Amino acid sequence: MNILGKKVILRAIDEADLPLLHKWANDPEIWKMLGGWHFPSSVEYQKKWFAGLGADRLNQRFAIEVAELGLIGTANLIDIDWKNNNAFHGIMLGDKVIRGKGYGIDTIMAVMRYSFEELHLERLDTTIIEYNAISLSIYLNKCGWKHEGTRRNWYFRNNRYWDRIEIGVTRDDYFELIEKNNYWEDDKS
Repeated sequence: MNILGKKVILRAIDEADLPLLHKWANDPEIWKMLGGWHFPSSVEYQKKWFAGLGADRLNQRFAIEVAELGLIGTANLIDIDWKNNNAFHGIMLGDKVIRGKGYGIDTIMAVMRYSFEELHLERLDTTIIEYNAISLSIYLNKCGWKHEGTRRNWYFRNNRYWDRIEIGVTRDDYFELIEKNNYWEDDKS
């Protein structure tokens, strides 16, 4: 089953995606904008990571695909808590040339739609490094997420510490947003 946005398709990650995912996994320009710590990874590491994807029902990772471009990034729902109906969400867009075209917004909207309308989750959370102003603006201003806290001096990048901005969205926030912006109004999915 694919998850359809208006511009993107979220699908299972395929073995054919691994060369591009390996390239992005070793791109410091991508990873300095994301949380966590990343070491250079080998092709063999990518293959082992891929081998573990299928059986993991608490961590779902998706390829972001655009019909005319192919694979452009990844999105996820991780640490899914089926009892309390929440999960952590993340997104990574690959090459810079695809950014600023609405694919990130559409991916977040598609993940929210799937999470709230199909999985019946109650909330999603994510964290953003304080200098990633573009991601903060997209989540907060375009996708209805709310600022829920700041952890000071959380990330260490470029020989200094940066705050971790914690944001979240609930089912009610999502349905209020789509009622206001009619995001899926012309959607045929």
